[in-house]
Order: sequence, then C-alpha cells, then structure tokens
Amino acid sequence: MQTHFPVELDDLKQDMARFEQSLMNFSERLGINLAEHEADHVAVRCHQFATAERWKSGLLQMGTQFSEAMINGRPICLFKLLQPLNLAGWQIDVIELPWPGEKLYRHEGWEHVEIVLRGEPETLGMRAMALLSDDALTQPGISFKTSAPKGENERLPNPTLAVTDGQTTIKFHPWRLEEIVASEQA
Repeated sequence: MQTHFPVELDDLKQDMARFEQSLMNFSERLGINLAEHEADHVAVRCHQFATAERWKSGLLQMGTQFSEAMINGRPICLFKLLQPLNLAGWQIDVIELPWPGEKLYRHEGWEHVEIVLRGEPETLGMRAMALLSDDALTQPGISFKTSAPKGENERLPNPTLAVTDGQTTIKFHPWRLEEIVASEQA
C-alpha cells in the first residue's frame, strides 16, 4: 500500500524514488543484501529551519513524535509513523528529522538509513565492516566514519559506523532508536 504524504512533505514524496534507487545501488556496490538486515529508521536532511518546521508539521500528520533531543548541538526529532514506509524491501516506521547544523548537505531530502546490528557496542565497527565485500573496502569515493552520538540522558552506548559515497549513507548501530529513547526514561 502506498504511503500517504501530506502536502507539507511533497518534496520528500518526490525524492523517495531517487533515494530508494540510490540506496539500492549503493548497497549493491557495498555487497550488502538489505533484506537480510533490520532497518531501524530513515533520516532526512535540510538546510533551513523553515524546511525543518514544515517537515515536522507534515510528519506529525503521519505519526507521533516520540523524542526531541539535543545531539551535537542541534535538536533531532524522532517520529513513529502510523503506516510504515516501503523502502528497498523494508517496512520502516521511524523517521529522524535533525534541524540544520553547521554541516551543509549536498541534497535536501532523504539522506540515510540505519541498520540495527545487534551485539556488543565495542565490536560494532568490526562486525559492520565484515558485512562489506572486499571490493567495497577499496572502491574510490567510499568513506567510513565512526561516531558515538549521545543524548543527555541516554544509558545505552550506541556507537555508529557510517558508510557513504557522499550522496547516500548507510549507518550501523547496535540498538533501535526506540530502545535508546526508552533507556532515557528509565
């Protein structure tokens, strides 16, 4: 069933096919079969506060906001959709909306997906890299970045490994965002 996007999200609706194709092409370059993994969420990026506010208004019509946290100096809102998005064979029901920060992204719209890779946080990078084909590790234009974004009251360590070609990014982390938010309430 096709997801209904309110008018406030027309630009995201138009961008979905491009992102899905880019995601599938990138996962193929990396040698990752997306269907074998648990998708946590999909994230958008924008340059202007007005766009973030408009997207927030639209996302509130598609679901409920279950978190707003300051991470790396900017608000990041998380939304649980009433009806999941169909994306690259996944049913994704969480969208991450960060407010614009210092970094400007090349493209406003869908930017990355995060895959849950259960296991010890300390071995996340090693486990994620093991999923990639040998060829992916040597391709020009593909870069890797590790980080450990953390909200004020988070109790679960949630390191991230991001793999990008500069346009599309696939990130890996050990917990679902909903589990991280629940840990803050404990």
